[in-house]
Amino acid sequence: MLLAIDVGNTNTVFAVIREGREILHRWRISTQTHRTADEYMVWLNQLFAIEGYDRQAVTGAIISTVVPPTLFNLQLLCRRYFGLEAVVVSKDLDLGIAIEYPNPQEVGADRLVNAVAAHAELGNQHLIVIDFGTATTFDVVSDTGAYRGGIIAPGINLSVEALVMASAKLPKIAVQPPETGRVVGQSTVEAMQSGIFWGYVGLIEGLVGRIKKETGHPMRVIATGGLGVLFERHTDVIEAVDVDLTVKGLSLIYQRNCRT
Repeated sequence: MLLAIDVGNTNTVFAVIREGREILHRWRISTQTHRTADEYMVWLNQLFAIEGYDRQAVTGAIISTVVPPTLFNLQLLCRRYFGLEAVVVSKDLDLGIAIEYPNPQEVGADRLVNAVAAHAELGNQHLIVIDFGTATTFDVVSDTGAYRGGIIAPGINLSVEALVMASAKLPKIAVQPPETGRVVGQSTVEAMQSGIFWGYVGLIEGLVGRIKKETGHPMRVIATGGLGVLFERHTDVIEAVDVDLTVKGLSLIYQRNCRT
């Protein structure tokens, strides 16, 4: 089995994968830079026991992180408790895609992993990959499998928190369209829901349209991240959602770099 670890700014996902790409289970924990290898293992050991997994069956590990201070303890976790040297995602690995970017070191590991998975899943098509995370990213992949760059926008939950924190009388709201179905809200909550949700739909549609116009190609749009399913129901520009896209990408990269 492969242990795949994806560290985001808000949450860290641990996934157990069998025979290449069969995702057996995934667990999520808040990202904390001070969490030790021992703390990770106490938590993970309990989850392994609940699901009936033997940690001795883990024969490989791969880590993708956009929070560098977490890397040492995650590597130590793999080394001490699984007896493994984890593969760490970087531009220097064999990713199976080209990185057409002036400074490849600047590209977040998560964005490269998503690009690898999207190209493998959808084949030789021009792609836009939208990841709804702490930030919302739009990444462009060519039909030949080259990472071309993208866009980073504030994540929708981050936008809600900023609005509430900066406004004395505005309540915290759920990310959803108003129940009335109207765009024009008739209460503070409806007005906020409309502004946040439909404003974000406008951002998605506007940026996708501008990317397509700039590249001059028909493009397939795939989304990942927790809110991808919600937004897919309210816009035609998102053609597919795969919440496991990043985990699949980690599995593919591991296979390419650890064939033996």
